[in-house]
Amino acid sequence: MQRILLAQAEPGMILAKEILNPDGLVLCGAGTELSDTLLGRLASMDVIDVTVEGHPVIIEGEKSLREELQEVELRFRRVEDIAPLMYLKKRIQARLIAARGLEAVTK
Repeated sequence: MQRILLAQAEPGMILAKEILNPDGLVLCGAGTELSDTLLGRLASMDVIDVTVEGHPVIIEGEKSLREELQEVELRFRRVEDIAPLMYLKKRIQARLIAARGLEAVTK
């Protein structure tokens, strides 16, 4: 999932998290497909950002999933014989992958 500015959102994207108004009421539920009409309504309600499924927007300076996974490998390379830390490494990698909306990584 990726949090993006409403101006970056496009029709066809799917909300990964619900959008709430300032009072905490749900404006749109998770799983809602964005349309031109809905984007216009959200803009008129001063919604600034949304969280969408996947990672559809490339942001300058943002690291790719491959780069993030390589950094994790690098950070844990000195402790490969310590089982609890290897478990932690795998959990971190799984969360990075899940955050991008991917099920498996091909290396």
